Amino acid sequence: MEQEAVISTPAVALAESRQSGAAQQAPARRKLPLGFILTATALIGLLHAYMGVRILPELGVGRAETLFGIVLLVLSTLLIPFGLASRLLHGRAPERVVTILAWTGLIAAGYASSVLVLTMLRDLALLPAMALLDYAAVLRMQHYSAWGVLWLSLALSAVGLFNARRAPRLVEIDIPLQGLPEALHGFRIAQISDVHVGPTIKRAFLERIVARVNALEAQLVAITGDLVDGSVRELGGHTDALQALRSTHGSFFVTGNHEYYSGADDWVRELRRLGMRVLQNEHVVLRHAGAQLVVGGVTDYSAHQFDQRQHSSPQAALAGAPAAAVKLLLAHQPRSAAAAEAAGFHLQLSGHTHGGQFFPWNYFVRMQQPYTAGLHRLKKLWIYTSRGTGYWGPPKRVGAPAEITLLRLVPADV
Repeated sequence: MEQEAVISTPAVALAESRQSGAAQQAPARRKLPLGFILTATALIGLLHAYMGVRILPELGVGRAETLFGIVLLVLSTLLIPFGLASRLLHGRAPERVVTILAWTGLIAAGYASSVLVLTMLRDLALLPAMALLDYAAVLRMQHYSAWGVLWLSLALSAVGLFNARRAPRLVEIDIPLQGLPEALHGFRIAQISDVHVGPTIKRAFLERIVARVNALEAQLVAITGDLVDGSVRELGGHTDALQALRSTHGSFFVTGNHEYYSGADDWVRELRRLGMRVLQNEHVVLRHAGAQLVVGGVTDYSAHQFDQRQHSSPQAALAGAPAAAVKLLLAHQPRSAAAAEAAGFHLQLSGHTHGGQFFPWNYFVRMQQPYTAGLHRLKKLWIYTSRGTGYWGPPKRVGAPAEITLLRLVPADV
C-alpha cells in the first residue's frame, strides 16, 4: 500500500528543541505535596463524618458494630488520599506496598463516592417523608434506607469494578462524509483513549487492548491522549506493549492533560521511540490507494497552562495541508471542536470525558465539555467522543462502558 507522510516542519523543529533541552536536564525528584494531602484528607474526613452521622445511628446495630463502622470510616479517610496519590510514593516504598495502597484506596474512593451520593439523595427523600408520614413510618424508612445505601453502594462498586476490569467493548461507528474519495470508502480507524496506565492499570491490561486493536486490521490507529498516569521511569516497562500495535499506516498519538501531569516531553520522546507518530499542532498527509488523507493532531486544550509554546491550535495543525483532502483531527478534549470546525477539519476524534465513568459524574461532565460521549455534528464537522478504554481513579464504571472504537469512513447519502 502506497503511503506518504509529510509533517509540518516548524512544529517538528520546536518539538525537537524542547526535547533537546529537556534531555540535558536531570529529572527532578518529586516531592510529596504534604499540605495538599493534609487538606484533602481533612475534606474527605468531613464527608465521611457526614456519612457516618447520617447512616450509622439508623442501622439499629449494637455498640460494637457501630464502633467497627467508625473504624472503617477512619480507614477509608486515610486510605483514599494515598490511593489517589499512590504514584507519588514510587521509589519511596516497596512496589508491592504502593500497589496495595493504590488498590485499597481507590476501591474505597469508589465505594465512598456512591455512599456519599446515595446518602445525600436519601436525605432529600426523607424531607418530604417527614412531612407526609407518621413518626413510626419515618423511623422505618430511615432504618431500611440506611441499609439500602450501604448495600446499593456495595452492589454498584462490585458491578463497576467488573465493568472497569473487563475487556473494553468494541463500538463500531460509520462516519458519512460528503465527497469522500472512492479509495477511502470503508477506511478503518481504530481509536483508543484515556487508558490511564498507572497505579492499577499495568502491562497485562494494555496487552489485551493491543491484541483487540490488532484483530480489527485497521488502516490507522488513533490514541487520543491520557495514556498514562506516571513518569516514563515508572511506567515505561508497561507501555512498551504499544510496540506491538499494527495497522496499515501506523499509530498516531496526541497528548492529554494527564501527560502534562506526568512529564509530557519525556512521554513524547518515549512514544516516538515506540514507533508512535506524535502530533503536536501539526499534520501528516497519508496517501491511501491514490487518495490523500490529512491526519492532524493538537496538544491538549489545557497544554498552555504547562507550557505556553504548546498552546493547542487546530489552525496551526492544518497549516499547509492540501485543500481537497479529507481532514481528520485528533484532539484529546471535545471542546477543541469549535476551532477544528473553523479550521476546516471534517472529523474530530476525542476522549477525556470517560462518558462520566460512573454516576453522578456523567452529569457534571456536561458543565465542562460540549459532548459527553458518542457521535455529534457541529456544522460541517463530525465529532466522536470516546468513553475511554481504561479508567481514572476508582476502578469503577457504571453506565459508561469502556470502549475500543472502530470508525469507518463512508460516503454521505446525496
